[in-house]
Amino acid sequence: MENIQMLIDGQWVGSEQEQWIDVINPASGELITQIVRGNEKHADDAVQAARKALKSKEWKSFKPFERGQFLQETARYIRANAEELAKLESIDIGKPSAQAKGDIEAAARYFEFYAGLADKVFGDSIPIEEDLLNVTVIEPIGVTLHIVPWNYPIQITARSVAAAIATGNVVIVKSSEDTPLTTNFLAKWFHEKLPKGVFQHLTGYGAEIGSALTSHSGVNQITFTGSVPTGIAVMKSAANNVVPVTLELGGKSPNVVFKDADLERAVPVIVNSIVQNAGQTCSAGSRLLVEETIADELLEKLVVKFKTLKVGPPANNADVGPIINEKQYKQILEILGSIEEQAKVLVGGEAVQVEGYENGFYISPTIIEASDHNNSFVQEEIFGPVLSVVRFSDVEEAIELANATEYGLVAGVWSKDIDVAHYVASRIDSGQVFVNSYGAAGGVQMPFGGYKKSGIGREKSHLAVQNYIQIKNIAIQVQL
Repeated sequence: MENIQMLIDGQWVGSEQEQWIDVINPASGELITQIVRGNEKHADDAVQAARKALKSKEWKSFKPFERGQFLQETARYIRANAEELAKLESIDIGKPSAQAKGDIEAAARYFEFYAGLADKVFGDSIPIEEDLLNVTVIEPIGVTLHIVPWNYPIQITARSVAAAIATGNVVIVKSSEDTPLTTNFLAKWFHEKLPKGVFQHLTGYGAEIGSALTSHSGVNQITFTGSVPTGIAVMKSAANNVVPVTLELGGKSPNVVFKDADLERAVPVIVNSIVQNAGQTCSAGSRLLVEETIADELLEKLVVKFKTLKVGPPANNADVGPIINEKQYKQILEILGSIEEQAKVLVGGEAVQVEGYENGFYISPTIIEASDHNNSFVQEEIFGPVLSVVRFSDVEEAIELANATEYGLVAGVWSKDIDVAHYVASRIDSGQVFVNSYGAAGGVQMPFGGYKKSGIGREKSHLAVQNYIQIKNIAIQVQL
């Protein structure tokens, strides 16, 4: 595969004089390609080009309905190239092909959804007095920076870029150094269709080009998805220029299962919520809180199901793919190796050797029953296929445990009793709460974001356009 260049000001940047970063296939440990190691100059060039594009007559002449038409065209383009995009996403992340195909369709739906909103972001007239016409005008916020993580690159690129373009902004996307392939594919499309500088794609390390971008005074808004420590650094950097941030920083999300739950319905959903993308999902159902009277029955069913899961690369039609890189792989194994005195491993907990892919980063899906909800592996985001289990005795304890982490992104509540379900759902500190389900195939129309350290703001849904607009009030005094 050819090396990946950056798109800056309508030009592909990546000469032999640049520094390059290897991109590794996590399924095999083999080199996929190389990306440019972006630096401070690249960041400044991109921001200056973005500011120029924002003010250009060419971009300003794009009417809202025309931006919508372009986004619809982008959705069709993604679907027309779904097979190739899914293959790239599988190679980049190692996720099973069926999951990658689902990500591609979700990306198309984001562009489709925000296409419909492009000409429907309205201002208001506000009655003040008889001879004063007071109106609000919606304007783009300006240069928007989108820092995309490695776990769902095309989905997370699409969900914020589509909303930003729909509202007339210009966009800089900084990909994770681990997973640049599908965003590069989209960059070629935007390069052909939009004025130069409206969409730019940068690559490199977060501590280098990422830091240069988040601290740049020419950036007007930042959307970041990633870890809490990095999110805090982004927020501090943005504060120096009084730039608003939208942060999605992960979670330790619970499935709360009561004694009257339909276990046959719950088991496959609970399993999928933690093993999808090898558990490398911000909203993964990584905690299981189960009422003690049914705990043994539920855990027996889960252990049986976990033992049937196939671990391996996309080529093997696996259920659970590899961990993204060696650093993360070793970190998870270190955590698993340190829990013997604190908990009981019910299944998994080991590295997996896959024939023909011995250099890949595979870990068996794991269930750990904790002796104490305060154990570190219950509290901290592991970002792997590791499910922590804690038993509870009644509704109030279930709510207390569900809220007893520094996160609050997603929760699932399992009960046939609507009173219990509603009572618990209304008291869990979480941005999304699902009752007798968990997740919604991308959930494009649902507001997504967290309480506490899970982040600031909301993405997805019609509310996300609020991240990318500013409101101007115009008051006209009528004098005759």
